[in-house]
Amino acid sequence: MVELKFKERGGLLPAIAQDFATGEILMQAFINEEAWQETLKTGRAVYFSRSRSKLWRKGEESGNVQLVKEILVDCDFDSVIFKVEQIGGAACHTGHRSCYFNRVEGDTLVECSEQVFDPEKVYKK
Repeated sequence: MVELKFKERGGLLPAIAQDFATGEILMQAFINEEAWQETLKTGRAVYFSRSRSKLWRKGEESGNVQLVKEILVDCDFDSVIFKVEQIGGAACHTGHRSCYFNRVEGDTLVECSEQVFDPEKVYKK
């Protein structure tokens, strides 16, 4: 059993999702112990939504699930990298493939990738 330092870090640990095939960083979120256990059990990325205070099963609304192919744990046992197969083309709720779609140029941000889907249609808000 892999023991991560949830208690020592306030119950939440950072989890980075990285494309298994390309190495592209897709997103960063948080996991609690329950999300960690469900991820290990199901092979699908599960996070903890701080804004909703509940488990966030990636793709449960959008269909853009993350199948976990490999997990890396850092040397302090307080952060993880989920190497994933991103199903549906986009990891970001904004409709972009990656949450990291803004590049710093001088003192401004420039959008450096296009949307894969329209979030208003997918999330029907």
